[in-house]
Amino acid sequence: MTGVLEHAGGETQARRKTGRPGGADRFFRLALLGAGLLVLTIMVVVGGFLLKNGSQALGRAGLSFLTTQAWQPDSGNFGIAAVLVGTLLIAATALCVAFPLACGVALYISEYAPPRPKRVLISLVDLMAAVPSVVYGLFGAVFLQWNLLDVPRWLSIHLGWFPLFTVDGYDANDPLSSQTVFASSTFFAGLVVGMMVMPITCSVMRESFSQAPPGEREGAYALGATRWGMIRSVVLPYGRGGMIGGTMLGLGRALGETIAVYMIIAPVFTIQPHVLQSGANSVSALIAQQRGAASPFGLSALMAAGLALFALTLVVNFGASAIIARSRSGQGSEA
Repeated sequence: MTGVLEHAGGETQARRKTGRPGGADRFFRLALLGAGLLVLTIMVVVGGFLLKNGSQALGRAGLSFLTTQAWQPDSGNFGIAAVLVGTLLIAATALCVAFPLACGVALYISEYAPPRPKRVLISLVDLMAAVPSVVYGLFGAVFLQWNLLDVPRWLSIHLGWFPLFTVDGYDANDPLSSQTVFASSTFFAGLVVGMMVMPITCSVMRESFSQAPPGEREGAYALGATRWGMIRSVVLPYGRGGMIGGTMLGLGRALGETIAVYMIIAPVFTIQPHVLQSGANSVSALIAQQRGAASPFGLSALMAAGLALFALTLVVNFGASAIIARSRSGQGSEA
């Protein structure tokens, strides 16, 4: 007999007896627990390794490590202010590229695409995530930034009044003014990184959109809504958490992207807020640039920079996970 009838408050309720988990269930539960603990252990080990090896540089620099722009560790004048700002600017530019593209592709796949093209598009988007970052870097360094120079030029001419789009040393009225001032910029680095983070952002959005309740979809249609009206009133509000979470997961990857950024930018060690102008840097690209020729103390400074980037990406990714878990699309329907 699978259940017993109990009388509670004048009502008869059926309760199902559950047996104790068998050996296979216990083994599976322990395996999942072990996998979770292993991931946490690896994170702690990585953080401890960076902290131990970067403690010498952090002890000498103190709080100035976060405010100094120059990078001359052997002379005691070093900090991550410039490269940290550059990292954030490249990541923000990447999100400006990735978010509308990912949102549009995710909506088309989940709401408009026929079944067969839908499967093909899902495979193609997932395949983009499997392309090595060095390939994106080559594509950006050799093709994009030399064939799309008119784009940042147009932006600087029409939006140059905005500080981020100002380009020093370029005169649009001078026919001899070189357009190479737009190459190796934050704009092109962000464009390439945006292409790289789009698949993971699109995947999270697509899953959240596809989980919108069919009853609410049908109810919107029954009230006379068009397809776009249904999307605007049901799918987008339901997938808001997935949109935010997917964007933040993309931001976490954009912050740590190395090779593609390293191959495109012209490194500078001053805060350079003009995204269209040549010259940029990031924490990960700094580590790739300086690792080979670094002295023991310089290596400690690079470890400290890596620790700062590690902490920043952890904060972003934990924030994204929390948002996804609290959203309807990440937790199922709420009462």
